[in-house]
Amino acid sequence: MQLLPGPVRRLAAWCVVILLVAGVVYVGIRLCVEFRTAVTPVLLALLGTALLGPLYRRLVTAGVNRSVAAGITCVAVVAVVGGAVYIVVAALIDTGDQIVAAVKDAGNSVADHFGAAGTSLDDLASNAQELLAKFGGTAASNVISGVSVVGEAIAMAVLALLLVFFFLRDSHLATGLLRSLAPGGTADIVEAMGRRAFEGVEGFMRGTTLIALIDALCIGVGLLVLGVPGAAGLAALVFVGAYIPYLGAFLSGAVAVLVALADRGGVIALWVLGVVLAVQVLEGHVLLPMIQSRTVQMHPAVVMIAITAGASVAGVLGMLLAVPLTAAAFGVVHELRERYASQDPNSGASTGPSPAPSDS
Repeated sequence: MQLLPGPVRRLAAWCVVILLVAGVVYVGIRLCVEFRTAVTPVLLALLGTALLGPLYRRLVTAGVNRSVAAGITCVAVVAVVGGAVYIVVAALIDTGDQIVAAVKDAGNSVADHFGAAGTSLDDLASNAQELLAKFGGTAASNVISGVSVVGEAIAMAVLALLLVFFFLRDSHLATGLLRSLAPGGTADIVEAMGRRAFEGVEGFMRGTTLIALIDALCIGVGLLVLGVPGAAGLAALVFVGAYIPYLGAFLSGAVAVLVALADRGGVIALWVLGVVLAVQVLEGHVLLPMIQSRTVQMHPAVVMIAITAGASVAGVLGMLLAVPLTAAAFGVVHELRERYASQDPNSGASTGPSPAPSDS
């Protein structure tokens, strides 16, 4: 190694460090994927704790017992989420038949316009029935698999809710636990990194909630003005979908357009599509840079890369967790950079005269 120039040796050292870090991160991700049933509730509980922390702290400051405050917070979030899901499902049930009929009519009109013989939705439906009869066993196994996935998701949601309760109730013990686990002499820096990481996650959840609320209000008002039924439920769907980057906005917007198409016709559906696109442009060009830059301090390109990587690793769940985890990592990096940049390299050296030796 001494035969190589200094810059080459430094480059080789950095390459070794990068490879080691990448290997550790890869192994950690694979382990999390393998143990996702246990890891996912913990990560979701951390997100829930970051989101609900301000409400819990207000209750504790008001003199409410910690356990009671944590229980009230969890009950409140269950009531809000359950109410939103009920409103959305009720709105979709009321317009479900109309949505199917409208989509079928639209497909038939397109087929008639282009003169495509034998491609109507009725033909597709009959062909689908034949395929279903032919591959009934595969369909049944897929249904069973889907039921098991739903059961697993419900179990993880319940476990995450219980963990949120314990994380909120015992949040005042987190600092002591973190310091006790830190190696000797590193308790301060470990505590600082933990605080910055949680602040990054908390900032992301706070910014996302504010953006989701603005999106839901804007789209909800637009739907009310256009006279689309179930505007409150669709606005609630927009609010919930905003926590899933990109995919949530696409799905909630598509549902709103379909409901408008079913009840009000194609012209109103186009107006709803315009409202949804306008709100998404407002979010991408105004709200995200203005709000998330203050709460997370991440470039939009980093957010897109993190979402893509999360989706490739764990699908929709990876998209949900990628940005807050990246925000936590950025918080740790900022803390380390500020801490070591503020240290004088020669601080350990004495600049003054040496003290005289003691006679004793």
